[in-house]
Amino acid sequence: MSDQPEGKYLDKRTAERYQRTGKLDDKAWEKHLKSLPDVADKAMPVESSMGDIDDEDDDEGEDDEG
Repeated sequence: MSDQPEGKYLDKRTAERYQRTGKLDDKAWEKHLKSLPDVADKAMPVESSMGDIDDEDDDEGEDDEG
């Protein structure tokens, strides 16, 4: 199993890609996930808001001045 990617360098997206290409065994990935600590108690709420969005000004790179 030394040819498997190291779990600490994987996230869900890279793991899925490695699984599709056969570089990561499904059982090894499941074992890695089960070994991760539960850090849910460290989660913090996040507040966000969207500013005014003008759908007609979707042209990127245009200058709104003038």
